[in-house]
Amino acid sequence: MVNDLVADALTRIRNASMRKLEVTKLLHSKLVESVVKIFQEKGYIESYNIVEDGPKKFINVVLKYDEHGNKVITEVKMISKQGRRVYKPNSEIKKFKNGYGTIVVSTSKGVLPNEVAHKEGVGGELICSIW
Repeated sequence: MVNDLVADALTRIRNASMRKLEVTKLLHSKLVESVVKIFQEKGYIESYNIVEDGPKKFINVVLKYDEHGNKVITEVKMISKQGRRVYKPNSEIKKFKNGYGTIVVSTSKGVLPNEVAHKEGVGGELICSIW
């Protein structure tokens, strides 16, 4: 059994991207779905859909590659872990990798990318980073 579904999802996306697979299957949770939605909005993945298999739910993620077949995701990394949570105010989450990367932040207004969280004036727990 997996304890941290977000870490498991990021690992599955990272491994599938390194192997240049088209689709990977993630275990479903609301937080994982929010993170994947941000990845799609930012252009790191092609699309995703939720599949119900009896009582369990899964998320099928279609990975994105450029016209030369190179992976779009360079690095995806957990920031907050189960043993060490990382919280930052909105003034410290402005940009990541000079605007080329994204930090996913869990705020009181929901799960947001770092630019939106800074614009709305809210800080929160830094979930993961991607670029």
